[in-house]
Amino acid sequence: MKDNKVNDKRSADRADEELILGRNPVIEALKADKLIDMIFVNPDAKGSISLILRLAKERDIPVKQVREVKLDSMAGGASHQGVIAVGACAEYVEVSDLLDIAAQRGEDPFIIICDEIEDPHNLGAIIRTAEAAGAHGIIIPKRRSASLNHTVFKTSAGAASWLPVARVANLAAAVDELKKSGVWIYGTDGAGESYSGVDLKGPIGLVVGSEGFGMGRLMKEKCDFLLSLPMAGKITSLNASVAAGIFMYEVVRQRSL
Repeated sequence: MKDNKVNDKRSADRADEELILGRNPVIEALKADKLIDMIFVNPDAKGSISLILRLAKERDIPVKQVREVKLDSMAGGASHQGVIAVGACAEYVEVSDLLDIAAQRGEDPFIIICDEIEDPHNLGAIIRTAEAAGAHGIIIPKRRSASLNHTVFKTSAGAASWLPVARVANLAAAVDELKKSGVWIYGTDGAGESYSGVDLKGPIGLVVGSEGFGMGRLMKEKCDFLLSLPMAGKITSLNASVAAGIFMYEVVRQRSL
């Protein structure tokens, strides 16, 4: 009975992640330009794996080398032949598209920049709050970040179907593009100024740092302002999605004045 429950859970997890198992299915998915977020391969696998790696490189799809036991766990007992691709659930847009959406609405840009948010539940929660707060879109990096998989869609309660997401190879370059368009970049950092005393009414790019380490050094240097939350208790930090929600709704509050 216990084995059946485990197998059922693995089957549900595979369906949730839209996994493509096996060499030929992955090759055909790559040739057909199917949306793929990442490919997991056993580095010891030979043969047509080299073709998969070449096609992935041509399409700039991240490849992660993992042990056979990891692939076995992901496949839940199904045959994978040393390779598994994770399919995306939605198309990504360009950073310029987010700026165009703001212009079409006649509003100052309000864009959320996720710096290595790797937990799909956190990304989903951030997308849900951003959509409710009227943000024009989200920017995420291609590497070291959760992507638009089914977990993100579920956690976002459908908001991921409405809020555009730009996925970029270079997050710092995307920030530079926003700055050239007149967007001010506000980073969230414990060493920053209290958020309630900063004017957040203009064009804004709000950077939300990773769950464990906050913003990276380069992203922090790119910020025009650093914002912090008052912490009166013993705990010195908040969950990334919770903190992002507080900052986003401060923007909403100030813009409604």
